[in-house]
Amino acid sequence: MSRLDPRDVIAAKRDGRRLDPEQLQWFVHEHASGDVPDYQAAAFLMAAFVNGLDEVETLALTRALVESGDTLPLEGISRPKVDKHSTGGVADGVTMVFAPLAASLGLAVAKLSGRGLGHTGGTLDKLESIPGLRTDLEPDAFERQVEEVGCAVAAQTANLVPADGALYALRDATATVPSIPLIAASVMSKKLAVGTDLVLLDVKAGSGAFMKTPQDAEALASACTALAHDWGRPTRAAVTDMSQPLGDAIGNALDVLEAVRLLRGEQHGRLRDAIVMFAGEAVSRLSGDAMGEGRARAAGAIDGGDALEAFRRMIESQGGDPRVVDDPVGVLPTAPVRQTIEATASGSLAGVDAEALGRASADLGAGRRKKGDPIDPAVGIVIHPKVGDRIEAGQAMGEVHARSDADAEACLASIQAALTFVDHDVEPPPLVYGWFG
Repeated sequence: MSRLDPRDVIAAKRDGRRLDPEQLQWFVHEHASGDVPDYQAAAFLMAAFVNGLDEVETLALTRALVESGDTLPLEGISRPKVDKHSTGGVADGVTMVFAPLAASLGLAVAKLSGRGLGHTGGTLDKLESIPGLRTDLEPDAFERQVEEVGCAVAAQTANLVPADGALYALRDATATVPSIPLIAASVMSKKLAVGTDLVLLDVKAGSGAFMKTPQDAEALASACTALAHDWGRPTRAAVTDMSQPLGDAIGNALDVLEAVRLLRGEQHGRLRDAIVMFAGEAVSRLSGDAMGEGRARAAGAIDGGDALEAFRRMIESQGGDPRVVDDPVGVLPTAPVRQTIEATASGSLAGVDAEALGRASADLGAGRRKKGDPIDPAVGIVIHPKVGDRIEAGQAMGEVHARSDADAEACLASIQAALTFVDHDVEPPPLVYGWFG
């Protein structure tokens, strides 16, 4: 295609006109190559944020992002392949358990994950708290491990959907992140660049999510599944609750400890329910089992120890210390200061500012304010009560793991401010608001 003037593309979207797929492809690729400068790409993003992108434009943007770099067909993997993606939340340890659980059920999980940013945690940071574990796998090694072990969780290579990385950095800097078409194109470009038989999306809604309401999350789920349908890729999206932490652990090593306890059958609750639900969906869609049978098989693989052994193999294959499944407390890094979180009054837990809890954990050192910031794998928060639970004054609700007493005290104050108690019964929120696709 002959060279266009980027100002014409920006002006068309500024004025609310539809862009041709060729225009979008040209603009995205020219920016990825450095020929369209950041200030013009930022102007385009703001125009798209204000005036929106229709379904044709969103699909064209997604295709342009995928075609900006390499793809990962995964043709050497003989098992049915499933990818599961979360839009981000607090105490969301689903991926760490879902991957080995699905592998133990005969499926393949080739998971390219990200790092934590802001109040949301990142699976790579969590796994890297295991001594020796590597997430920088070369594509050949990554695919070989998935075929041999059934699962691998690794960092996305720089050559996979590079245009998305360039645009995402600008979206973050220009306050254009909360645009459903831009989010959908970003999420699905990374999913569609990898050759899987099924994509499962966990679209979070609530105080700890980027989508604050179920309605916004449903719009995003619909946009993502529409893109997958146009691409011909089977995809199912669940809108799930993130009005409170999904699990109990908000940290990195603490998240791994929780995952191990769950895989050992020692922990139940909403996190396990979500994991079994997604694994059951994958089994049913790819193996033909009825939905109830798929979930029963998933629960049985946890309770019987098969999923734990698959986790051990994944950790060992990526250079990590496999003893973490036998003695996680002895293997994982620990913080020098531990302070109990005590209830200041009696009542029913009526509300949780999950984002505030995520930020409190990040302030301890468990998260990042900007990309590239170092993290402390040992620190974080463990908080047990869920909305609807009855709590008595003075009751221990969890622990803060910190580097200093001062850090722990500041975190405790933030935790207390994030919790709302009332003197009447409270109905817990649903785990799932609905399925799409």
